[in-house]
Formats: sequence, C-alpha cells, structure tokens
Amino acid sequence: MDQGNTAFVLISAALVLLMTPGLAFFYGGMVKAKSVVSMMMLSFGSLGLIAVLWVLYGYAISFSNAGTSTFFGIDGWFGIDTSFLGLTAQVADAADPAGAFPSMAFVAFQATFAIITVALISGAIADRAKFGAWMVFAGVWATVVYFPVANWVFNFTLEDGKVVDGGWIVYGLGVIDFAGGTAVHINAGAAGLALAIVLGKRFGFSKGITQPHNVPLTLLGVALLWFGWFGFNAGSELAADGIAAIAFINTLAAPAAAMLGWIMVEKFKHGKATSIGAGSGAIAGLVAVTPACAVLDPVYAILLGLVAGALCALAVDLKFSFGFDDSLDVVGIHLVGGIVGTLWIGIFGNGVGVAFGNGWHQFAMQALGAGAVLVYSFVLALIIGFVIEKTIGFRVKAQDEIAGIDTVVHGEEAYAFGADRG
Repeated sequence: MDQGNTAFVLISAALVLLMTPGLAFFYGGMVKAKSVVSMMMLSFGSLGLIAVLWVLYGYAISFSNAGTSTFFGIDGWFGIDTSFLGLTAQVADAADPAGAFPSMAFVAFQATFAIITVALISGAIADRAKFGAWMVFAGVWATVVYFPVANWVFNFTLEDGKVVDGGWIVYGLGVIDFAGGTAVHINAGAAGLALAIVLGKRFGFSKGITQPHNVPLTLLGVALLWFGWFGFNAGSELAADGIAAIAFINTLAAPAAAMLGWIMVEKFKHGKATSIGAGSGAIAGLVAVTPACAVLDPVYAILLGLVAGALCALAVDLKFSFGFDDSLDVVGIHLVGGIVGTLWIGIFGNGVGVAFGNGWHQFAMQALGAGAVLVYSFVLALIIGFVIEKTIGFRVKAQDEIAGIDTVVHGEEAYAFGADRG
C-alpha cells in the first residue's frame, strides 16, 4: 500500500467535496436576495441525499462487474454475504496502480463526483423550484441516470495503460474522458435543459430579468470551485505522478484563458467586462478541460480555454433565442463547455487528435459518446421532471416566486434588514 497515493486520493476527494458548497455560493450569489437560501439548499440537499444513496447502492451500480447486478451497496457493509449470487461491486484496486491505496478511498472519491453532478443541475431551475420535489428528482435521476452513466464512463480496467474492459462508452467506443466531461457536465447540462423546459419560464423572463444580488458571494464560489477542481482533474489520475501534474497545470491554464475569452466577448458585445463574466468564464474553462486535462499539451489547453470561454459566453444567450429559462446558465456553461472539451480531444489530443495526423475516428467516437449521454440524460430527466410536476408539483406558487421563496419554503432569510438585525 502506497501511503502517498492514499493521501493523494483522499485529499482529492475532500477537494471535490468542497466544490458542492462552492457551487452553492456561486449559484447563491446570482439569484434574488430572497431566494438565496433556497438556491443554496438545493446544493446542500444534493450533498446529503446523494452521499447516502451512493453508500447504499450507487457505488454498486456504478462499479459493478460486467454481467452482474449489484444493488447491495458496498460489499460487506451490511453483513450480507452476496458472493453466492455473484453480486459484488468492483473495487478500485482492479483499475488503478497496483492496489496503491485502499479501495474505499476510491469509493469516497467517486462519491463526490456523484454529489456535484446532481447539484449542478439545480442552477437551471433557480427561483422557482420546491425543495421536496427537487429532492425526489435528485434521488430518481441519480439512480436511473447518473449511476448507470458513471458505469459507462468511469468503470474500466487498465492494463499497460490501455483500457481492456469496462463500460461501453470508454471501452466499447473508445471515448477519452479523463475526469468527467460526459458523465458530469454533459450529463448535468442536458438534465438542466430538460428541467428548465418542465418548470417553464420565471415571471418576467427576459434579458436582465435579475441581477446577481451578491457578486462577492458568487466570486467566492468561483474560487472554491477552482480550488476543488484541482482534486477533480488531477485526482482522477489516482496517483501523484506526471499525468496528475499535467492535469493540474491544464486545470490552471485553461480556465485562466477562458476567463479572458469570456470577458473579451463581453467587452465586444456590451462594452464592459464584468466580474460575473470573468467568474463564469473560469468555470466554462474548467468544464471544457475536464475530459481533456491529461491528454493536452498546455498550449492547446490555453487555446481550448479561449475557445470555450468565447463560445460559452455566446451560448448563454441561446435561452433567449429558443425560449427556455435556464436561470444560471447550466446549459450554456456545462452542456456547451462539456461538448467543446470532449470534442477537442479528437482534434488536439496527444496521440489521437486529427491535428497530429491521426484521422477523424477519435473525433467521431467523442461525438458519439457525448451525444449518447446528452440524449439519455435529457429524455429521462424530462420524463422524471414531468411526472413530478404532474403529481406533487415541481414549481412553487406564482405569488411565492414573485415575493422570493426563502421564507415560504424554508422559513428563513439570508439577510436581516432593519428591525430584524440582531
């Protein structure tokens, strides 16, 4: 057992877990002052629910052996001997460097991916979602969408650096997705689009419908997300080695360039470069580099950042063109950014990119994998959201939405004003 790699994986898991509170700050600062508690609770609710589901059965589904069905949670935790049924979750030791760390470290690391993926979706339905309905959606979507998609993308076996077995997207199609461009960002972005359609537009939906109520809170969220993302990307190597180092430097370079790309578009279109634009650009670059962080030279990571920042800055206006109210630009940043980063591998990926004379095969497989996850997530999220809306209701009452939903849904206010100050 390598204590250095064990520490590396556990610290990376802690960094990724920090991303969910960071996301809560990022989203919370951009909504109305009277909706910030509700917005942040969608992230914290995801953390609580998905962590429990992961231990109970999520890991078992996501990392089951080929040809088995594993719904008994982490093997041995319930004192249930399922070996006679062949129902044993695949432990990480089969897929990472020679059992260099306990398999439970890998379980913990992957749990944080499941949590942040679900939380990302919530930004598409800001200011108008019931907390209880969101929790129902989060649990069902994680079960029927995220856990199976994680199996397709993250469940694989390596031998001599090559994938020799595993989920159909990475093993069957040969898609390269180092840290989750498909399983996390395209997956969440497609689900966010579906929920935005199900819940409909906010009252008064138009450009400039609401301005961020607390810019420093949002920028604090950006800082925490970027900090945690080093664990997300470099940690996906599962070893403190050279590949982790290149993933780390690309996780610095791409979002920095994307920040510049986004604010240049803002300056050109609106005459001003905003702090929210800079923060959103950094997140767009982080999203785009996630699948590609270990297979790009840093100069191509910088180029990816510039392109992703500019494209995502333009893509956030798609909701006005097509008429869906993606409140906090989950589609424009995560879906578009995830697609750009996934396809970029087929063009500039080391050893596979068409720019280096390797043909279009890898690009085609990247596109097929991205499209499969997009369609699967969108369709099922649309169905789940529609059923919830028609049964228990997903959207709050009109008068509560207009007034701000914190006191109605949670009985709390983010800020004390006037006579309420302590």
